[in-house]
Amino acid sequence: MPFFDFNAADLPSYCSSIVPPTDFDAFWSTTLAEARSLPLNATFELVDAGLPLVEVFDVTFAGWGGHPIKGWYIKPRNAFDAGAVVKFIGYNGGRGFPQDHLLWPISGRPLLVMDTRGQGGGWSVGATPDPIGSDSSHAGFMTRGIGSPQTYFYRRVFTDAVRAIEALRSRAEIDPARIATAGGSQGGALALAAASLDPSVNAVVADVPFLCDFPRAVGLAPRDRYGEVSRYLSVHRDMVEIAFATLNYFDVVNHVRRAKAKALFSVAVMDTVCPPSTVYAAFNAYAGDKEIKSYTFNDHEGGGSFQEREQLAFLSKVL
Repeated sequence: MPFFDFNAADLPSYCSSIVPPTDFDAFWSTTLAEARSLPLNATFELVDAGLPLVEVFDVTFAGWGGHPIKGWYIKPRNAFDAGAVVKFIGYNGGRGFPQDHLLWPISGRPLLVMDTRGQGGGWSVGATPDPIGSDSSHAGFMTRGIGSPQTYFYRRVFTDAVRAIEALRSRAEIDPARIATAGGSQGGALALAAASLDPSVNAVVADVPFLCDFPRAVGLAPRDRYGEVSRYLSVHRDMVEIAFATLNYFDVVNHVRRAKAKALFSVAVMDTVCPPSTVYAAFNAYAGDKEIKSYTFNDHEGGGSFQEREQLAFLSKVL
């Protein structure tokens, strides 16, 4: 894949022109208050996953609307004082199996993995349905309920992500002041949004994050998933203004302007799923202490194991 975005030398200075809706803070405050008015009901059921160096728990907690959200809690048997991590999954993946998530536990950090409601049919098995239907939408999740921020799919998922942090915090062995969020692509977006919505989060590691700078991304990304929006709007020609007004409540660029956690981003300059300029839009808007690692010749796979090394060093420093 050739370079397709801004000149590489200009990418680091790109800033998005989007501005948050005037009721952005009120919308999210009300949304989270509604979720927190219902019991968290976090349960942790010990299971035998055939992994003798860790303890594995099948997790259920109440997300948006009180809906049950699944997850894994993986606790090293010989944990040391290294903080804990909440991990979010990439687009259309599910929580999978415990052995898929051993990086953080083997570094000594307890880990809660959140399943993404309605997803898990694309590349990793999911276990959480989304009981909310939607109006006409394109295949996938990007246009589910896009006619209003109240009904949009990611309102539910962002709320689930904040509740996942609260579920981890409910464990007696967890230091609530030393929690990090982590993920790649959609998971990176959720890690950033959740850390912005929950200011007690201490650190965030976000690889090639999705859901950033929608007005630019939808018209630029050569590959899905932003294309779901453009194809929907090619049919629903009268929905352009309404759709982008909805997306503005979920644009990570708007969320991270309120962030306080220390952050490590990564960007891939040949990324055809999450164009690099959109990642820099989020990075440059990020209000907390931050750093970014760039991988010039990589597509959406980003830095892979190289970036995992950076993340391990980063969390060792900040947690």
